[in-house]
Amino acid sequence: MEADGAERLRAAAAHLNQLGLYPEAIDAKGVAVTTAPWLFRLPWLRRFDGYALPGRILLRQSLAEVSDDLLRHELCHIWQMRNRGVWMPLSYLVKGYRHSPYEREARWAARGR
Repeated sequence: MEADGAERLRAAAAHLNQLGLYPEAIDAKGVAVTTAPWLFRLPWLRRFDGYALPGRILLRQSLAEVSDDLLRHELCHIWQMRNRGVWMPLSYLVKGYRHSPYEREARWAARGR
């Protein structure tokens, strides 16, 4: 990842940590960012601009083109996956995307000031 990308992830983590959501700090170390527009052509991912895995953020557009809010949102999901385990992805099956408490939290955290 380019230096600017690493700096943007550090800034996203600092923003999230200032919100005081979690007892453990969000750490951007070891998080990779990959641009994968082909992935977002899949039917179940078409509505998203980003997708988080435990150590990777996948983006529809290049890192230079995405908002800081999207980076914060996806980094929040990485913290959730790393610290809430299986409960995080299961919430989407049980409550649905729109009503998942983890999705609500990530939306708020991305915008929270």
